Amino acid sequence: MSTPSTPGARQLARGIIATWWYTVSGVLFLELMLVFFWTVLAFAEPESIVPGMIVAIGGLIWWASTALLLRDYRHRVDAEPGVAWRSILLPMTVAVAFGVVAGIALGSWQLALMPIIQSLALLNWPAGVRYRVTIAAVLVMGALGFIDAHDEAAAVWWMPIFYTALLPIMTVSTLWWWDVLNTLDRARASEVRLAATQERLRVATDVHDLQGHHLQVIALQLELAERLMPVDADAGMEQLRAARSSVDDARQGTRDLATRFRSVPLGDELANARDLLTAAGLEVEARIAPDAASAPASALGPVIRETTTNALRHGGGARARLTLARDGSHWRYTIANDRAEGEESDADGSGLDGIRRRLAEVGGALDVRDDGDEFVVTATVPAEDAR
Repeated sequence: MSTPSTPGARQLARGIIATWWYTVSGVLFLELMLVFFWTVLAFAEPESIVPGMIVAIGGLIWWASTALLLRDYRHRVDAEPGVAWRSILLPMTVAVAFGVVAGIALGSWQLALMPIIQSLALLNWPAGVRYRVTIAAVLVMGALGFIDAHDEAAAVWWMPIFYTALLPIMTVSTLWWWDVLNTLDRARASEVRLAATQERLRVATDVHDLQGHHLQVIALQLELAERLMPVDADAGMEQLRAARSSVDDARQGTRDLATRFRSVPLGDELANARDLLTAAGLEVEARIAPDAASAPASALGPVIRETTTNALRHGGGARARLTLARDGSHWRYTIANDRAEGEESDADGSGLDGIRRRLAEVGGALDVRDDGDEFVVTATVPAEDAR
């Protein structure tokens, strides 16, 4: 799996990883508590401490081996259908050995099958088979617990018997939450890829239609010029001039098309900037004028994108401040962020130089200020109604 490149994707990936470890810790905690309960019961036997040692040591070994099954379970969506017996041979062998020895030592049918059934609940069963296995496991564990509870010597075992009977369904329900989150994350990623593919297809279609039309016209004009040149040079030159004009139209049409796809409403640009900075872990304060929609988006949009990228790349601090306000006949956009200790600023970076040249073309200006603990970039552009 490739490393997420955007701050939002990295934060989501961290959330998914944290959820997985929460799920693993929940399952392992249930197993460890049952090993503890059965160990206490084994040591309660007055005859010998051997059963207690068998249950304690064997239970810890089995508990550790289930981590291998959980590791395989994490990648169950990517796994091939069926059960990969080679990868589960060791933990299943440990489960069988522990169950048989501990069950005989303590005289409990339920303890004998508990590690085996729990290990089966952690396998990569197909969706239609998994719930049947879980129901069958609960019924079997309940029946064995009922048999154990009828033994007078085991009458005090009601707590481990009860929770052992419910262990498979508790385990599966815990893992179900992980399955839901994993499925939602994959659906989100698929939706993003589909949206990007559809956008590329739409762009490709528009470019094909635009360029195809102009190229067809230019080809006809050049063909006509080739035929006219030997008999009427003036008419041939006129067609050549028309072809050159068509080339200019194609270039302008391509620029207009690119501008249309690049143009994003200023409100969306500001929202994206705030979301990116927040996703990167910064505390963001935004002060946006109520009439910000009337600000020149074509001039300020690239400024917002470049300065946000600059803050993410060279900031590393904890806070950021965004301000967009009308100042007389100009709009003023300011982004300020603190920096981590030792982090260098990018006051002379090529990105900011490009923004400075772009603003100068529309009569604006860029001011970059390094206050030591804070890096401030201010862009000023003329208001469209003041030009």
